[in-house]
Amino acid sequence: MTQKKTASILKKFLLFNLVVFSVLGLITIIYLNAIQPNLVKKRSLNHIEIIINTTDHINRLNINFNQSGIKKFLLSTRFLFQSLDRVQFYNIAGEIIGDTNILDLDQNVFSKTDLVLEESMDGISLKKTKDKNNLRLNDFKNKKIIKNSIIKNNLNAPLVLENKINNNFLISTLQKIYNKEKLIGFIKVTEEANDILIAVEERKNFIIRTVLAVALVILIFSLFLNKYILKPIGFLVSFTESIKNKSDKKINIDKFFVREDEVGILTKSIDEMTKELQKRTNRAETFSTDLAHEIRNPLASLKGASELLDKSSSNIDRDKLFKIINHDVERIERLITDYSQMLKDEASLSREKMKKIDIVSIIKNVVDDFRQDIFNQNKKIEINVKNKNGKINYILGIENRLEQVVANLLDNAISFSDDNGKIDIEINEITKSYILLIKDEGPGFSEASTQKIFKRFYSNRPKNFGKHSGLGLNIVKNIIELHKGTISASNRPESKGAQIEVLLPKLT
Repeated sequence: MTQKKTASILKKFLLFNLVVFSVLGLITIIYLNAIQPNLVKKRSLNHIEIIINTTDHINRLNINFNQSGIKKFLLSTRFLFQSLDRVQFYNIAGEIIGDTNILDLDQNVFSKTDLVLEESMDGISLKKTKDKNNLRLNDFKNKKIIKNSIIKNNLNAPLVLENKINNNFLISTLQKIYNKEKLIGFIKVTEEANDILIAVEERKNFIIRTVLAVALVILIFSLFLNKYILKPIGFLVSFTESIKNKSDKKINIDKFFVREDEVGILTKSIDEMTKELQKRTNRAETFSTDLAHEIRNPLASLKGASELLDKSSSNIDRDKLFKIINHDVERIERLITDYSQMLKDEASLSREKMKKIDIVSIIKNVVDDFRQDIFNQNKKIEINVKNKNGKINYILGIENRLEQVVANLLDNAISFSDDNGKIDIEINEITKSYILLIKDEGPGFSEASTQKIFKRFYSNRPKNFGKHSGLGLNIVKNIIELHKGTISASNRPESKGAQIEVLLPKLT
């Protein structure tokens, strides 16, 4: 079953923005389509208030709802319609009987008629007539615009009309007029509303500019995201994949090391982790080879002794052969045990956290345990601890690992010491480090280069050789280096014996 290829982060990011843009675009279209009707509705509500006030005045003044009565009414109350472009009155038959144009025009205005209905907001649709004389329409012979039956049956609510004449946007509201609950006619209020078109256009332009600006910002951000984040991550993914697949293709990630941001830190971490894993792999391979080599010698000795054991008739020779066999078995057991422990220690070292500890306290605790062991074994070896700076010496470290260091170094010093010997442990400090010196009175080092004692499976064999695998000092060196310290060995300059010097950085 083939694994489904996943989309890149950039594609997901762009797809997400496309979905968001689509949703916002749909909402924007709905909003823009609703702007003009809402503004028209608000303007119509103002018309309805004017119509209600006009109806109240007509009823209160007992105005006759005919041409002469409406003409007098308009001349006497022109202030009511100062903010409007036109107000027209119609009788029940749909004939025009009054028009605010009489305030500026002659009586011939009544010989012309206007379009009352073009398209209604509530679904009423009537035949349109063409505009031939700007604000005037064709003169119907019977002077009727709407049949009486249509108006009575359909105009149950105020009717809002929208017209465009000579690039002017006009809003008209048509409503019935009642006198004592009796229908006496109709009134139509017309007002120029070009400001509504301007407002709608401004909103459209603002939204378009905003969308373009946001799209530009997202485009720039996407390019930045791809160049400075996604491409480097892609390189790192290819780098790790090539290592996993053991590819011969080399992927260079050095150019990301100079970056001080998260990508640079991630690159350095991956590089360090890769090198550490490679180092551990090489170390494991070398350990296995060295262990096989070290085991081969005692196995050969063990095989030879066992073959001679069958041929030997002397009890003295048999005892010697049994001692050799026992010695070789102990050697093999020690090698396997220490090797296994070393692998466990290396695995656990990577998981343990360092904390603030007092190195002098650790040394004294380990020394107390060794003194008790020496007493129990009836040995006469003296161990002295000298803290030359006379204060607490704090470092950042792993307590049980440093205890292991001190224990291994003490055990090594004791193995080379004779009865009535003395081991001195001195703690001193320099500018940025603490110095730990472990001195014994043994034979010292015969090696020309003393640093070789820290190599694995190296052993300057003491008498009780079977108890030492040659891994102890190598483990000590690894732990010290984990604590950013150093370790060295030398012969004591002032007297017989050897000394181990450990430098551990101070806690700052």
